Amino acid sequence: MCATRSAARESDSDSRDFRIFSVKRLSYFKIPSEFREGRCRSVAEFEKLNRIGEGTYGIVYRARDTVSKEVVALKKVRMENVRDGIPISSLREITLLLSIKHPNVVHLREVVVGRSLDSIFLVMEYCEQDMASLLDNMPNPFTESQVKCIMLQIFKGLRYLHENFIIHRDLKVSNLLMNDKGLVKVADFGLSRPTHSHNPMTPCVVTLWYRAPEILLGDKNQTKAVDIWSAGCIMGELLLHKPLLPGKTEVHQLELIIDLLGTPNDQIWPNLSKLPALEKINLKKQPYNNLRHTFPWLSDAGLRLLNFLFMYDPSKRARARECCQSSYFREHPLPCEPDMMPSFPQHRLKRKNSPGEYDNKGANPAQDQTAGLFDAAFDRIVSLFLKNFHYESPTCLLLVNLQKISNSFTNYLLIF
Repeated sequence: MCATRSAARESDSDSRDFRIFSVKRLSYFKIPSEFREGRCRSVAEFEKLNRIGEGTYGIVYRARDTVSKEVVALKKVRMENVRDGIPISSLREITLLLSIKHPNVVHLREVVVGRSLDSIFLVMEYCEQDMASLLDNMPNPFTESQVKCIMLQIFKGLRYLHENFIIHRDLKVSNLLMNDKGLVKVADFGLSRPTHSHNPMTPCVVTLWYRAPEILLGDKNQTKAVDIWSAGCIMGELLLHKPLLPGKTEVHQLELIIDLLGTPNDQIWPNLSKLPALEKINLKKQPYNNLRHTFPWLSDAGLRLLNFLFMYDPSKRARARECCQSSYFREHPLPCEPDMMPSFPQHRLKRKNSPGEYDNKGANPAQDQTAGLFDAAFDRIVSLFLKNFHYESPTCLLLVNLQKISNSFTNYLLIF
């Protein structure tokens, strides 16, 4: 495969073609002009007010748009090496966020650029808090009514994502934002993937404390069920006001899961014994489900919901739609309205990384040979393309339609 920029220097954006040579068709693939979006705005049009956090993939600032006067969140894309181009995690986040819109999913407004190659920013709606810093700093735990309000919004956001064929793959309290109206929003889509991909996915995803057992045991065929497990861990954390399964290593994480739910077997989880990790480790023996002991005050409906969230067999785990309809949200105490959630001081820096928050760093499916030839090839093509164009060129916002463009590559055999 040969990737190049045309030598033509005309001002018309159509004169600049990124060409991909197909050994299958012996022809050039040209990025269609309708996928090009024009110039990016400059970050100089935004006034940085203060730094509000730092995630795995970038630093986040509170800023004011000097044109619209709106306060926004400005997320600087982390560039480990400018010569490597825009990180694939950021490309995934951009393409997904620009294709979705829901009250419980963070809204990406636009992408803006600075003067240098390492200055790319995502302009997102501003939310006053993230759930992790709230849990760390609030004086009193959430009431059960407030927990229900939060969880119902999370399930609504997940229902929207899953019905639009998106797996988040890194759901945790620090990736949940809340604005001053009490709206909870799912954020940080750097590890998200479409559910219709038939390629195996890297198992090194989802922060350790929120990681589903199938991922811990090496299953590469991940489904929407990994998000449901993470939601169960979040629900437990909100109810306990502390992490439910704070493992220090993958083996320790499995032990904590077994202590809570009992030891799985092939009867309750078909094909469990075929998972790769079980060739190297033996699961501890513990026959009891201890959810009721862990949450003695929780109603039968609440325990039933947790049990469905924590089903070992991913195919039997609850769906987001079913969670939204759970009787737990229809019994006393009812979920409070979002605008009745308590108010808190404005953003503090996010909680420092805990042992469970290190494990997804570097979890880049494009760099994992097991993540699938097509995904890795396409990711490299996009990265090469963006490196070969100056960010202020007429094609600098081509990245917003990568999802559409990706469909055009399905009949191409890509060789590097």
